[in-house]
Amino acid sequence: MMKIKLFFVAVMLVCACAVKAEVKTVASPDGKLIVQIDCSPSAVTYAVEYLGQQVMEPSALGVYTNEGDYTKALTLKGERARTIDENYEMRGTKASRVHYVANELCLDFVNVKNRPMTITFRVADNDIAFRYEFPQKGDLACLVVKGEATAFKLPQQTKTFICPQSDAMIGWMRTKPSYEEEYVPDADMNVKSKYGQGYTFPCLFRIPVATEGKAKDNNNMWVLVSETGVNGNYVGAHLSDYDAQKGYAIAFPMAGEANGVGTTDAGLALPGMTPWRTITVGASLAPIVETTVAYDVVEPLYQPKYDYKPGRYTWSWLIWQDNSINYNDQVQFIDLAAAMGFEYCLVDGCWDTNIGRQRVEELSRYAQKKGVHLLMWYNSNGYENDAPQTPKQCMNTTLVRRKEMAWLQRIGVKGIKVDFFAGDKQHTMQLYEDILADANDFGLQVIFHGCTLPRGWERMYPNYVSSEAVLASENTFFTEHHAKQEGFELTMHPFCRNAVAAMDWGGTIMNRYMSKDNKSRHRRYTTDVFEMAAAVVNQASVQCIAMQPNNLEELPQVEMDFLKKVPTAWDETVFIDGYPGQYVVLARRCGERWIVAGLNAGEQPRALTLQLPMMTGKTVDVYDDAPLKKGEQWNECRLSQKKVDKKGQLKVVLQPGGGLIVE
Repeated sequence: MMKIKLFFVAVMLVCACAVKAEVKTVASPDGKLIVQIDCSPSAVTYAVEYLGQQVMEPSALGVYTNEGDYTKALTLKGERARTIDENYEMRGTKASRVHYVANELCLDFVNVKNRPMTITFRVADNDIAFRYEFPQKGDLACLVVKGEATAFKLPQQTKTFICPQSDAMIGWMRTKPSYEEEYVPDADMNVKSKYGQGYTFPCLFRIPVATEGKAKDNNNMWVLVSETGVNGNYVGAHLSDYDAQKGYAIAFPMAGEANGVGTTDAGLALPGMTPWRTITVGASLAPIVETTVAYDVVEPLYQPKYDYKPGRYTWSWLIWQDNSINYNDQVQFIDLAAAMGFEYCLVDGCWDTNIGRQRVEELSRYAQKKGVHLLMWYNSNGYENDAPQTPKQCMNTTLVRRKEMAWLQRIGVKGIKVDFFAGDKQHTMQLYEDILADANDFGLQVIFHGCTLPRGWERMYPNYVSSEAVLASENTFFTEHHAKQEGFELTMHPFCRNAVAAMDWGGTIMNRYMSKDNKSRHRRYTTDVFEMAAAVVNQASVQCIAMQPNNLEELPQVEMDFLKKVPTAWDETVFIDGYPGQYVVLARRCGERWIVAGLNAGEQPRALTLQLPMMTGKTVDVYDDAPLKKGEQWNECRLSQKKVDKKGQLKVVLQPGGGLIVE
């Protein structure tokens, strides 16, 4: 009997050693970020540590397909490791040149049907990216991914900064989901999402770190979860609601998206692969704001056929609304762009009926004589929602799209804004890709609205500019609630939405009231300097400066001079200070010119000592807000000169709802 017991003990020890031997590790080049993959046959999981602190508890990996289950009973057959050391250049993002160094581990599995799957992890100093790859084997040349087990199980004490996914076919003219819901800061994970559909990428998390048994407010780990590399070969995913056992899981599109047309599954031609899921980790917010992981792991899908120019555009619709889409009003906004030295003017919806195509050709000629080029608005579809604005059915099929784009090129238009997409199903992702690829043939840059999150598209598609995919500036016009929320929103996005992709928030708003006469309706609740600084904080290479013709006479010259020279293309981005939804200070470099921009969402002044090593010992121009005096409603914009000390420090004060610019 004793021999039998000893035998079982020995077997258990051997099995334990075998299981332990199946834990694979890949670390960042600096050794601070470590991913452990447990390759147990029962289920493959991964866990993440940073600086010795667990930031991701064991979380599920795997996918469900029509050719078998790749979430359990997987057998590890091999592994391959290598170091990636690449330099690449981009246009239209937070950095123009990137040096990407990461350690890669590829784990080759087979399932119970002996079907192969590889899980690839890439780990850089603050970034993790992983995906599933399926080779072609035998006569199997395609498969359908029905869903994923992929999960993100954060520590129990984690706080969230996340945005709910809406139900399908709700909202204005049944145009949702369109990534336009409200963020909730510092919430508990067990709070259910507003619609019960989980959360849209990107998702930001704060993990309080205990020090000697106590958690300090300034002692946090930060984690940003997103995905990149989504094109017409897969669906766009989001996160499920939180589950105490599993954490957050990858969720596929809802069946009702796109008016119920199209499958929620992803079809893969083999060899094929899923998009990359990304995790950015930092002991401060700097790695979150500065990350380039969305671009590091993707490749350009085609070469640019034209030299696409960054710039600024005027836009009548934000304040003057639908009635402004007429020839004479658009001339005023072209003249405004010309007076400010802006490169573009956006002509919004219903131009085909209100102005007419022949007069649009005339309008484009007029703009070009003024040194301005038009951007034209389009409705993306005709059957996936009820949005009535025209032109419709000009972008949803190849034949009509290319005919339309050829006309746009002939009359000198340089870009299009395409609106009202229908969710994240694979056929919708194919539509995005087709629009971009065709537009490249005709020298058109592309902005998307009413749309999904862009996922690495700035590098994948060289004529892609930006997407809305955010509760944008139009809402400050629609309701006073959103006007009051502007400060919160624009101090949230540098840490989440705008951290992973270009964002067309839609306007540095210089009118003080949300009306054409600049006297009626509700007011703007931010200062002029806040709005000017937002033109730097909000990142998009073609960006709206939503001035109105009346601003040419009303704005102080000091404000006009700054807006005339504000860049939109950046070579480098550095996080200086901030907290999501409260305040933010960033430094961006354009060539040799550094601009530091700060926003304060709070109701109290915020005194800061900024660390500005790029300006050490220099005398700098400082734009800030004068404190309000009794009876005043609006802060005066001040321009002064100050010296950054030998330690690279500069003391500043951001007024309530105010801003700061240092250059």
